[in-house]
Amino acid sequence: MYSIEVKDLTKEFKSYRSREGLSGAIRDLFTREFNIVRAVDGISFNVKKGEMVGYIGENGAGKSTTIKMLTGILKPTSGSIQVNGRDPHKQREAFVRTIGVVFGQRSQLWWDIAVQESFRLLKKVYKVSDEQYQTHMHEVIEILEIEDLLNRPVRKLSLGQRMRCELAAALIHNPPLLFLDEPTIGLDVLVKLKIREFLKELNARYGTTVLLTTHDLTDIEALCQRVVMLDEGKIIYDGELQELRENWGGGKSAAIEFTHRIQLEQLTALTGHLPIRWEQENPLKFRAILESNEMTVSELLACVAPHIEVKDFRIEEVSTEEIVQKIYQKGFTTYA
Repeated sequence: MYSIEVKDLTKEFKSYRSREGLSGAIRDLFTREFNIVRAVDGISFNVKKGEMVGYIGENGAGKSTTIKMLTGILKPTSGSIQVNGRDPHKQREAFVRTIGVVFGQRSQLWWDIAVQESFRLLKKVYKVSDEQYQTHMHEVIEILEIEDLLNRPVRKLSLGQRMRCELAAALIHNPPLLFLDEPTIGLDVLVKLKIREFLKELNARYGTTVLLTTHDLTDIEALCQRVVMLDEGKIIYDGELQELRENWGGGKSAAIEFTHRIQLEQLTALTGHLPIRWEQENPLKFRAILESNEMTVSELLACVAPHIEVKDFRIEEVSTEEIVQKIYQKGFTTYA
């Protein structure tokens, strides 16, 4: 069963152009020139119930436009959407009770009243019973550690405190599907860790489906096994995060520090038969780029250590952020 089903989804916007000069301004009063901008271009994907999926792309790739269509804020130009078995536009009232939404730069809490008063108002909006509210929200409040914040106005909360309260507000009706658009933007490391742990707990306990849009790829690494990558409104990758790392990571690297100065040519001579590329940081420190997944670090050390004394050694993985940057720099429009 799928929580989200998207087929051939497209969204176009009209972009109006202004003519130059006074005569152009007068003509604009009667006729306008415009361009059609295609923000989302015929994308298709499904999200299974209970999945946590990262939806990523550069600025202007179409991520937020997609989320707005999936949540019913925007109407698609063409294509079809089914979210929790409903059309977000044709079955609006029933649909909104099945989703939770957190936008990192927008608030669903009332600015000047206490947090718990916002919760009570949302409880009435979603028609949640007292028993359901007490049982579910007690757990949410406890896990997010916001009990001390409930009597404070939202305007007096720090950004990290407010985002934890925003998450709680999105879960008052215990929705089976949660949309997160930049939920950790601007937060410090400790708050990010708390939110990540909470989302893992939520998914494990209730099987909540999560679609996560973020520029912070450490959030994706911590929470998602699958990523959907967007570029210029089209999907260029949809698959396992691990597969993305294996195919595009360029292998591991090993940082090695030696006890005395050596020449790059010495290392090249010792390892010339191996699929390795050397980079030199200084006369003592070098980095070996392993260019084959079958190549092991132990093979590298077996060739070098008997001849040159090693002072320090560590294995370095290519980060997901570096991999994604590499893909966008290549300028791919499709992924095979």
